[in-house]
Amino acid sequence: MGLLTPAFGLLFWTLLAFLVVFFILRKYAWPAIIKGLSEREKGIADALETAEKVKAEMAQLKNENEALLAKAREERAQLLKEARETRDKIVNEAKEQAKVEANKIITDAQAAINQQKMAAITDLKNQVGNLVIEVSEKVLRRELSNKNEQEAYINTLAKEVKLN
Repeated sequence: MGLLTPAFGLLFWTLLAFLVVFFILRKYAWPAIIKGLSEREKGIADALETAEKVKAEMAQLKNENEALLAKAREERAQLLKEARETRDKIVNEAKEQAKVEANKIITDAQAAINQQKMAAITDLKNQVGNLVIEVSEKVLRRELSNKNEQEAYINTLAKEVKLN
């Protein structure tokens, strides 16, 4: 049982060694340990503070990104609106130009029709004039003594002539 109950001298020297080691550790090691723990605590606090700052910056960047996206969407909508307006303007200009060209073609066609009509009327007048001359020649060549016979002859010639 000697192992279970230590002697008084062993207790004294063990206590003395413990106190010497305790005072040495208290004087030299304890400040370094406290300093290390406080630095670690400060480092953790700084890291948490930095993390909060980064989190705030990320939130701010997220808001800025959302604002930029909203602005980009708005600009896209504006560009699409301008593109639609430009398209409509071009289509309307093309329609107007087509109307102008169609009116010009119609006017030119009407002028050509009138010109051909006038040419046809002139040709008809020339033919009528030639017919009148031929009829007059035939009337003059024929010597008729009676006016009734002349009128009958003219009516016969008029019936023979077919006008379109």
